[in-house]
Amino acid sequence: MNTTMTPGAVLVTGTSTGIGRVLCERLLAQGREVVALARRPSGLQHARLHELSVDLADAAATAQAAAELAQRFAIDSFVHNAGIIRPALLAEVQPDDLPTLSQLHLGSAITLMQAILPQLRARRFGRVVLMSSRGALGLATRSAYSATKAGMVGLARTWALELAAEGITVNVVAPGPIRGTEMFHAVVPAESEREARLAAAIPVQRLGTPDDVARAVEFFIAPEAGFFTGQVLYVCGGASVGTLVI
Repeated sequence: MNTTMTPGAVLVTGTSTGIGRVLCERLLAQGREVVALARRPSGLQHARLHELSVDLADAAATAQAAAELAQRFAIDSFVHNAGIIRPALLAEVQPDDLPTLSQLHLGSAITLMQAILPQLRARRFGRVVLMSSRGALGLATRSAYSATKAGMVGLARTWALELAAEGITVNVVAPGPIRGTEMFHAVVPAESEREARLAAAIPVQRLGTPDDVARAVEFFIAPEAGFFTGQVLYVCGGASVGTLVI
């Protein structure tokens, strides 16, 4: 890392609720500056929090936001957390499901990374985390979601190889079932019998929390984590080593 430069901000996507919002809270409490991208405001109020409204499923809007943030902010870390599921059995997958999720999970990551890459290279330092999912291993009703979340692993491993010599690490955090997030409860109602059965099926006998995932992200974006790159960390209570039905 170029020690003559002051620490940069953390760019985080998908910050209006759930994991992204909790991560913002934790980073701000640690003294970090945060640039947050989401369709809706988080409701957080902090002098070091800068929120930009953008629909990352819109390629043109994403490109505009990327150009703006690259001009306005000094960034040294990027956490791409934004995501949607669109659950459907194979026969019910809609024509726009895959293009939409591909843009949100993959296309927007490329656009944002391209915008901040000159800054990271100038610093000879960068920390990048892409938020995949345990669902990337395969899960019923997740055709478009599993495909694009698996694609994030390939993207991260490719970037890790390309950028390692410049002090930029790229890793993946892959959550399992995380209680208290919009995506999870859109599929599994809170406090339902289904939720209880799912928790009991996980080896650690509970669902995850946004804080569980945020801790994993914090590990990868720490300045001291320079020897970890191209890796996938499942935050799933052991669900990735067995069979899980949601």
